[in-house]
Amino acid sequence: MAPTCSSGSAERLVGAPVRAVAPGGRGGNNRLSRVEAVDGRRFALKSYPATAGDDRDRLGVEFAALTFLKRHGVAEVPTALARDDRTGEALYEWIEGEPVTAPTAADIDAALCFAGRLHRLRRSAGAEALGWASEACTGGARLVHQTETRLRRLGEVATRHRGLGEVLDRAGGDLATYRGAALGFGDLADEARTLSPADFGFHNALRRPDGGLVFLDFEYFGWDDPVKLAAEFDLHPGMSLPPELSARWRDGIGAVYDDVPGFDRRLAAFRPLFALRWALIVLNEFLPERWARRQAAGATDAEAARARQLDKARTLLAKVSE
Repeated sequence: MAPTCSSGSAERLVGAPVRAVAPGGRGGNNRLSRVEAVDGRRFALKSYPATAGDDRDRLGVEFAALTFLKRHGVAEVPTALARDDRTGEALYEWIEGEPVTAPTAADIDAALCFAGRLHRLRRSAGAEALGWASEACTGGARLVHQTETRLRRLGEVATRHRGLGEVLDRAGGDLATYRGAALGFGDLADEARTLSPADFGFHNALRRPDGGLVFLDFEYFGWDDPVKLAAEFDLHPGMSLPPELSARWRDGIGAVYDDVPGFDRRLAAFRPLFALRWALIVLNEFLPERWARRQAAGATDAEAARARQLDKARTLLAKVSE
């Protein structure tokens, strides 16, 4: 198991004596500790390990995003409390809740409501200072380039891993089929962009004891094409939504972005490539630099992880032509 943050580090950010620091969960890229102060208060202490080849300021982006959202009255996210850029750690409100393992229609509506709130906040004070989301989709050419880059990088290691080359061959064929439709759209106009978590879904949410949802993980937050959020929500491999909930999402998200010029046409053209892009994203475990990040967050069994990711990629590729 990866080490948790030290009590000294926790006390420095809490600003008070700490009784205990315990593992609080682990994401693919970070470590999370649950901190209990002597006075009984609980906090989440998140560590953002630096990894070679990735210079994104995940701590800075997440802290700024949550600060912005709380300042504008968004209650469905944790409160950002303190940060230490030197050690790569940040302190947040501890959320008592359970994973959203069986989403309901009400949960879909809550997600739609949250997406709508983010969209309205694009004209709020401070929004203009926010950066682009990680790997933002700023146009058809950009989406194609991102997909081609991922395919090419995975191809460099394909001969070392059984089964990877077969999946990449299929992905390459799909890219050739759908790239032309995406290239027909130019760069995203300012009035067509929105604010997005960039990794939005129930895999990054907790259900509070009262049934309400809290959305987590905003380290890739920023400006993006609303088509990307709309398409990726029910494509994400961590979601596995039943058809009726996917349909509810697709119907509802069109209403959220009904003021975005050309939204429906771009969504129809881009969705196959977003499915393909996610099929390639889940294969990151095959890349040495990405597996190093997983190890920094506590992962150990590379062979088992890569077998799981190949299965996920095949499932996603089956969705490309839907």
